[in-house]
Amino acid sequence: MNLTKIWSELEQIDTYKRYGKVDRVIGLLIEARGPEARIGEVCLIHTKKMGQSIRAEVIGFYQEKVLLMPYTSVHDIASGCLVEATKQPLQIKIGRPLIGGVVDSTGAYLNGAPLPKGLIEYPTEQSPPNPLERPRIRETIPIGVKAIDGMLTVGKGQRVGIFAGSGVGKSTLMGMIARNSEADINVIALIGERGREVKEFIEKDLGEEGLKKSIVVVATSDQSALMRIKGAYTATAISEYFRDLGYSVNLMMDSVTRVATAQREIGLAIGEPPTTKGYTPSVFALLPSLLERAGTNERGSITGFYTVLVDGDDFNEPIADTTRGILDGHFILDRKLAEKGQFPAINVLHSVSRVMNEIVSKEQLQIVQSLRQILATFEDNEELIQIGAYKKGSNRLVDQAIQLQPAIMDFLKQEVEETAEPDQVLQQMQKLLEKG
Repeated sequence: MNLTKIWSELEQIDTYKRYGKVDRVIGLLIEARGPEARIGEVCLIHTKKMGQSIRAEVIGFYQEKVLLMPYTSVHDIASGCLVEATKQPLQIKIGRPLIGGVVDSTGAYLNGAPLPKGLIEYPTEQSPPNPLERPRIRETIPIGVKAIDGMLTVGKGQRVGIFAGSGVGKSTLMGMIARNSEADINVIALIGERGREVKEFIEKDLGEEGLKKSIVVVATSDQSALMRIKGAYTATAISEYFRDLGYSVNLMMDSVTRVATAQREIGLAIGEPPTTKGYTPSVFALLPSLLERAGTNERGSITGFYTVLVDGDDFNEPIADTTRGILDGHFILDRKLAEKGQFPAINVLHSVSRVMNEIVSKEQLQIVQSLRQILATFEDNEELIQIGAYKKGSNRLVDQAIQLQPAIMDFLKQEVEETAEPDQVLQQMQKLLEKG
């Protein structure tokens, strides 16, 4: 036993507890005189109620004052309350017994039940894998959705954005992916959701079978901005833990937009200047640091599906534009298709999987290119066709598009409970072309 090393470590242990005092509360922001703490460190605010303390996180400094934001409400905090530094960032407890559970942003069960034994502590904030240590994506992951497996194939470790306005079927599509995908485990983050929709998603969209291989992290819209951001970090940390065990993980986050909105609230509270559409600079720093944590490493993979809410179906608004530039592909859910009863309402012409060319056969690529060309030809000439201005026989490609477009759209439809095998999907696509 190396006694010199142990003695050296003992000498470095800080045996003092450091305290500060609450100076003032502005909205959700707490200013305190002390204690000595770092950004991201958790502090305990001891309230006037005996034995009660509130956890808060250091988010900044201003004129020698510590700026804190609590994980819960500020109602019981008064001027002069003691602020104790814990010297630790937020850590959660993770392990296999958590599978099948629904937890909050701090890793506690949402229903208040005690956590199972055998869990280990794990930090919520991690650095993305070194780019040179990321294996290339060479393997497909069957999703069980025809439009995706056939036309927009996803690779194991790919990160995809699901872009849509409200009420176009994001949650339903996520439920289908969670149930049908061949990933070992799903980690689903519901960030900023209405409280009513949480149980609805778990029971209706995810279902009993989906929940058996999932961990759901919930931060509802009524919770603080910090809790909503921590929900995203907690879900990502859980995914990283299972990836390091060698699992193939699906990380599904609904939605990145609400994470960005929460970071904007915090940024504005500490005095950051609003920039593009009111978003603060820290929002555009947070997105890549969060999204880059998914992907492959030498042990396992995290396949990421991130929903992005687009205001007024504007797919070029700042968060959508930034997210699209970071991720490895995007699926566009089209309101016009949803209004026609086309579900899932994925517009395959406007959607892209950036790794598809590397992971599928040449045969599949040729079939997909042919089907896309038919859909594009029909879209370009749709107005002429609808008003009867197109004369049959004028253009062979247009004639083929008129003949095959209804069959292709029918193929892309899928019932919520329906599953699809990749090999069968490829055969169905081949048969579609043979009809032409």
